[in-house]
Amino acid sequence: MTNWPSNYDTAWTLASAIERSGVGLHSGQINRVRLQPSERSGYWVGWLDAPALPLIRLGPQLVADTKLCTALALGQRRLATVEHLLGALAGCGVSQAELWVEGEEVPLLDGSALPWVEAIGESGLRNCGVRPAPALPADPLLIHQGSGFVLAQPANSLRLSAAVDYPQPAIGQQFFSLELTPGLFVEAIAPARTFGFREQVDQLLAAGLIQGGALDNALVCDGDHWLNPPLRFADEPVRHKLLDLLGDLALVGLPRAHVFAYRGSHGLHTALAAAIATVQVDGPHAGMAAAPLPRTLSTANVTTSTLPSPARP
Repeated sequence: MTNWPSNYDTAWTLASAIERSGVGLHSGQINRVRLQPSERSGYWVGWLDAPALPLIRLGPQLVADTKLCTALALGQRRLATVEHLLGALAGCGVSQAELWVEGEEVPLLDGSALPWVEAIGESGLRNCGVRPAPALPADPLLIHQGSGFVLAQPANSLRLSAAVDYPQPAIGQQFFSLELTPGLFVEAIAPARTFGFREQVDQLLAAGLIQGGALDNALVCDGDHWLNPPLRFADEPVRHKLLDLLGDLALVGLPRAHVFAYRGSHGLHTALAAAIATVQVDGPHAGMAAAPLPRTLSTANVTTSTLPSPARP
């Protein structure tokens, strides 16, 4: 599929079911996901090994963990590393779909959203009519934690910006910004792969994390160089941060806003999604109206506030 939607004003679902399987980044286990069309707004998760269980609509109130991925608590089950798949669905314009899962983690595939984009292209899209965007406060919304922050300012369309600042010379300071469309997402954001740092590998493995990480599904930075070049973009790390931001925002829907993340994290991104959810009073996002901050964040280290809009001349 090459004719992606021109913007995010229309609701789309998949035209047919598609399936992918692969290793999970943290579990190291083989997992399977089947994506199916949906007549209902939003993303709904069911279980391939327990199809009789009711489907659960995803939302930021389900976030259970944000350490190195976004993990959701779905009843008695858990689903980790959802951000690349959700980023691919949202980025391509798919606003409603069923995700049928086998396992506790979404497959990492090549570490980017590109394999999911290819799967969506294989399925094709079906028009579902006008898509309402989630509401935002009239004033900019700011959430900060430590030296990082995320800011959402109402706008006429969706613009995503991100900046990173790492001491490792191979990355250093990077900034990327674009007014997002499905076509630009596929071209500029989807191919950007997840990345990590050589000095952290042993510690993370000992903690039971990145059990499925490998040089063919994650970039590894070692100070002033990469262990597995070439990069797909000179600024691939900051582009991947935008993919993560988009995937986390997909939990509440894509707002008409300029969203800027400086030294962003899944904790900050999902806290923003939760804050946006609290202002939904009607329409397709009403079920998220009481979404609290994710359980992994507390008011002790995260501050949410609205900023006064600039005075107009």
